[in-house]
Amino acid sequence: MTIIKQTAQHQVLDPCLLGRPVHRLPRFAAQLQEDLSQAMRLNVNRRYWGTFQVEGVEFSRLDGGEPRLRWLSFAAPAGSIGFALERKVLLSVLNFRYGRAKSDSAVDDSAVKITATEERLAVVLGQQLAGTLAARIEANLPATAKLPAGEDMQPVPAAQPKKGAWVVAVTVSDPESAGATPLSGRFWFALDQQLMTCVLRGLAPERDVARRAMYDLAPLAARLPVRLDGRLVTKEMQLGTLFDLQIGDVIPISMHRADVLLDDSRLFTAAVSEHKGKICLTSFEDVE
Repeated sequence: MTIIKQTAQHQVLDPCLLGRPVHRLPRFAAQLQEDLSQAMRLNVNRRYWGTFQVEGVEFSRLDGGEPRLRWLSFAAPAGSIGFALERKVLLSVLNFRYGRAKSDSAVDDSAVKITATEERLAVVLGQQLAGTLAARIEANLPATAKLPAGEDMQPVPAAQPKKGAWVVAVTVSDPESAGATPLSGRFWFALDQQLMTCVLRGLAPERDVARRAMYDLAPLAARLPVRLDGRLVTKEMQLGTLFDLQIGDVIPISMHRADVLLDDSRLFTAAVSEHKGKICLTSFEDVE
């Protein structure tokens, strides 16, 4: 009998994401879920989506093992958004859009030929949903980082997202679909590097955003911190005298102006003073 010891698989950290608010992505997913639910309930969109509901939104990264999808791409103000839709969901929307009976909505998508009408509908749905995603990204950004104005979700040449790209998976269902179980499926958004940066920037804490904005507006000299060391007193003595020191002995010194050093280079002299119980340096003078 062979015993195989299984160890827990730990998440591999991407060094490019260290220090970035990746842990806040579920907050963005919850916001996007609400936005998509509201958008699909609008009268102009209900003629496409009917009774479909958004069940969940989650972020993930492509690992290369996913089935190949038919991706569309749309231009966003700061990048491009890829869009892919499960064909069973697309055919269900197509059936509802053109008034096919509910009993006919549960079809085998592998047995249905792809038509130009289906392809045009996929573009229309992609423009609607990608526009909702772009609006959420824009709404989260601070005032100092708003996206430039651009055309609204114009189709651009499609490209297959690369391995490691960020995708947003949206699960939808139609509780009134035909069959024993409600129709359930997914559509995906693929975010390029620029848009993912905007998503994370919008999730940064407000205090960090305000501090970074003030930092970026400050003069260059105010953004270059340097370390200064203060040398209060220097005493020269013979080595023999040093070895003869005993506990309780007193080394007489006189306090004059202190030296201020930068990497052992003497730049200033300063007067030593006391303020609220702390020793401070004041009255700086250049060393000539």
